[in-house]
Amino acid sequence: MDSKFWSTESALSPDTLGALMEARQTVRPRRLAGPVPRPDELRHWLGSAASAPDHGRNRPWRLVLVPASLRPALGTAFTTALLERDPTANAEQQERAHDKALRAPVLMLVVVDGQCGDPDIDLPQRIFSAGCAVQNLLLMATAMGYGSSLTSGKAMHSAPLRGLFGLEGHEHALCFVNLGTVTNAKPPPARPTLDDYVRTLTASGQAVGIHPDTYAIP
Repeated sequence: MDSKFWSTESALSPDTLGALMEARQTVRPRRLAGPVPRPDELRHWLGSAASAPDHGRNRPWRLVLVPASLRPALGTAFTTALLERDPTANAEQQERAHDKALRAPVLMLVVVDGQCGDPDIDLPQRIFSAGCAVQNLLLMATAMGYGSSLTSGKAMHSAPLRGLFGLEGHEHALCFVNLGTVTNAKPPPARPTLDDYVRTLTASGQAVGIHPDTYAIP
């Protein structure tokens, strides 16, 4: 592992943190390989999720690592889910579905619990907390010099996948997180500008572009 960001002893400056965020990019599982994090590195990576915002301290999410021994079972769940959706899927399509479970060296499922803790905390807030935890993981992966990505799909809601992970009716399979060493680096994609996604509320109730005099309360 070699990264200009990674350090357990020094805090990141705003500039360094900004560079880390800009460096993060999605690396498809097929471009991830070994080596993988050591056990202590893996624990540190997973620990980064714990600082996510958590309304009511419900910790309404959990991370489920999929060991190598159970990747074939996950592949079978993907294939079965495909055939349930499309009984006419051919052998090549079934093989592609199965292989999705075998690509990333480190693979885990993010599960959101819709009932734990305070019942007044609604599902969107719980999913938002899980999303923040996942973003922490993606940024930490970048800081540690690894590639990462999120994957999902129609199989996330299927009975075969839910059965494999023992999910109850109030639990939701949100996405898979993939981690490994990047085998084929690519330039980061162009990022949107502030004008693409920031608006300022006006007295008329409309939202317009950002203005220097509306950044803060005088």
